[in-house]
Amino acid sequence: MIQDALHSSLTDPTLDVMNFLNEVAHRFPDAISFAPGRPHEKFYDTQQLTSYLDAYVRYLSQERGFSEGQIRTQLFQYGRTNGNIHGLISRMLEKDEGIKAVPESIVVTVGCQEGMFITLRALFAKPTDVLLVGMPCYIGITGAAKLLDIEVVPVAEREDGLDLGELERTLEALRAEGKRPRALYLVADFANPSGRSLPEPARKRLLEIAARAEMLIIEDNPYGFFFREGPRKPTLKSMDDKEQVIYLGSFSKSAFPGLRVGYAVADQRVLGPAGDQHLLAEEFSKIKSMLSVNTSSICQAIIGGMLVMNDCSLLEANHEPIRFYKENMDATLLALERHFPRSEAWARGVTWNVPDGGFFLVVKLPIEADEALLEQSARHYQVIWTPMRYFYLGTGGEYELRLSCSYLTPEKIEEGVSRLARLIKSELEQQHARALKAG
Repeated sequence: MIQDALHSSLTDPTLDVMNFLNEVAHRFPDAISFAPGRPHEKFYDTQQLTSYLDAYVRYLSQERGFSEGQIRTQLFQYGRTNGNIHGLISRMLEKDEGIKAVPESIVVTVGCQEGMFITLRALFAKPTDVLLVGMPCYIGITGAAKLLDIEVVPVAEREDGLDLGELERTLEALRAEGKRPRALYLVADFANPSGRSLPEPARKRLLEIAARAEMLIIEDNPYGFFFREGPRKPTLKSMDDKEQVIYLGSFSKSAFPGLRVGYAVADQRVLGPAGDQHLLAEEFSKIKSMLSVNTSSICQAIIGGMLVMNDCSLLEANHEPIRFYKENMDATLLALERHFPRSEAWARGVTWNVPDGGFFLVVKLPIEADEALLEQSARHYQVIWTPMRYFYLGTGGEYELRLSCSYLTPEKIEEGVSRLARLIKSELEQQHARALKAG
């Protein structure tokens, strides 16, 4: 079989990014890695699994009135396509995020990634439908769009989040080309990869822009709990009074990723051919039934038990992780200041942003942050990071790298940034020496 016989998206380098980073980590297992955006395992205990399952069984029996046979069926059989714990998630969303979503509007998915696929497949009906994304962007959504043959148009981020002026100009240009801006994908809180957040006034303006353009917003919020400074900002969905926002959530960071449980809130009303109305979630259900049939009942039960044990508030359940990730971000920022001192000429060209929460930040370099530099970093300095160009469509990010501080201890962060500084200093000195020799 030749490559040309396969889907064209499979030749896109974006789809090789995760495999490449995993391969680097596998070849250098002792390196300090700032690459994975995974939660720290210090908060996990295998006993939690049985505790959560027991709590969920008690909930089904005592609060829902299920018989032993009904409980057995719910845990061991194929479940409802849109999920079993939608009622608990509805209570959690109102308590933690101020989002009022009826249980029937919630689809429990196999991780947030399935929610992205379902959303894109449901919304994008015509070749002229376009997905807008903040740039740089999480590769999960751009990769999904490529697999579904959906055109993606970038809108630049500024230091304070999405550039709304550029968004308006892009919308106007797309309409002039006869294209329909169908939806905008956005991580408004502590975005992956940039760590940036959209200020509250800009959120209000974004909703106004979307309403005028008759464009939906796909709000992805995996990191919103993990704020570092100031009060938490309201989600776009909690501010949405026109059914503009489809909200994607995940339990990968607030519980643990091994469960692969996420959800989508799709409360938009769909007008049927006979004039009848139903929720968009019902359309999502049709797609999910052909994609994964249903989300694991056991995994849902574990999440359900965690919710029950915490009075349906995962914000309170994550009190210690919130503090830990704040301290890790603080440690990363302090280490960067210490090892790239402004008093030394070589370090003045190295800058970074200061996120007010989340797992990620971006470092800008005076040299190219490509695979060759990453290979040298891992091999000779035993530190791994992610080139930012992976998160751009076309060009961009060539002189930037992403640091994820969630999976390390403050001590490892300090040593890792020290190694990174030695790498950059050495490269700059070699570059300077080559320039002198050439001159």
